[in-house]
Amino acid sequence: MQRTLIVMTPVQIIGFCLAITAFELLTYMASDMIMPAMLTVTGEFNANTRHVANAFNLYLIGGVCLQWLIGPLSDRYGRRRLLLLGCALFGLACSAAVITQRIEAFNALRLIQGMGLGFVVAVSYPTLQEVFCEADAVRLMALLGNVALLSPLLGPLLGSLLLEWLSWRQMFLGLAVTSVVVWLALFAWMPETIDVVRRDGQRQPPVAFSLRQIGLGYLALLRNRRFIGASLTLGLMSLPLIAWIGLAPVLLMQRLELSALVYGLWQIPVFAAVILGNLLLDRLLVGHTLAQVIGLALWPFCLGLLGLIAAALSSAALPLAVCALAVYALGLGMSNAALYRLALFSSDAGKGLVSAMIGMLSIAVMGSGGSLIAIIGGGSNLQSFSLLAGLGGLLCLPLLYRLLRHPPRPPHINKDIR
Repeated sequence: MQRTLIVMTPVQIIGFCLAITAFELLTYMASDMIMPAMLTVTGEFNANTRHVANAFNLYLIGGVCLQWLIGPLSDRYGRRRLLLLGCALFGLACSAAVITQRIEAFNALRLIQGMGLGFVVAVSYPTLQEVFCEADAVRLMALLGNVALLSPLLGPLLGSLLLEWLSWRQMFLGLAVTSVVVWLALFAWMPETIDVVRRDGQRQPPVAFSLRQIGLGYLALLRNRRFIGASLTLGLMSLPLIAWIGLAPVLLMQRLELSALVYGLWQIPVFAAVILGNLLLDRLLVGHTLAQVIGLALWPFCLGLLGLIAAALSSAALPLAVCALAVYALGLGMSNAALYRLALFSSDAGKGLVSAMIGMLSIAVMGSGGSLIAIIGGGSNLQSFSLLAGLGGLLCLPLLYRLLRHPPRPPHINKDIR
């Protein structure tokens, strides 16, 4: 990989990438691996099954809660110490889930665990953008995203298998122990990105921390139409997939009375398609701009969502819906990392602050959109879900059209080898 600002050995580069990937995978696995056990959790607590979707959406909302502060803090004090703090917080929340006795406490811990996702978005993503050049950063985000996608792909299957031998409390204990290992890896290999020497020999000072300046920075971002459009588009494009993750246990295991193992198998086509889309993105970056890649991705993206709406009118809803979701997911995988890069460089503000705002807006759209789909009947049957999720995803097209007409031009930074 090519980079300039931070001198790292090949071993540190590999260890750094693996550690960030492991933390991202862990934060997603804490959600997806537990999903097959959620009906057991609600049953043990004598709680309504609506808490299955609520727990998932609270996890997403938790990713938003602290991002407004995490990003600017990492601009001021460095990405490394903030990510170490986030990993520790996540591990403690997983440990606390082992002894919880009420569904309200369980949901509160899901909110705190979701904050780990906020540290991934607001801290680790900007670090990759700062350490590597544009093409390498997009490739890394796509390839690391493939590893993270192994969670919703393998998480339900792994969770279903583990439930044969372990309780859901023991699964949380395993996540807590794994977070300790990840923390040690981050401590050993993650570089610091503040107070580094630039190519001109001068030092790059940390960004001053001021709540007033943070507020003004966020206000400026809210006035940036291109940035807002790109961030909301990120959330709307992912909404059908997020809604599927949150409602699939209810739709398949409760409504259709499928086993946890069969439920996990139905996830494979969807998330395998996202991974395939990310691999295609790596190939397309060779001869296409980011805007051109997104334009190509719109073909499977729109075709899949239209197919999902058509599945709402069919009696064979499950195979058609999964097939349509897979086609849509192919387009999502081809475009997501490229769109994130365009959103990040839609503003010249500190990348920790910008990344935090991207995360807050996109995750808020996904969390609130997923909750709305569940509230208005998306969890009642597959036909309702297919219609609502398909229409929800298509809402991104006007915003995406405006963005692609005048795409921002990310600066080509960090291109020399040090």
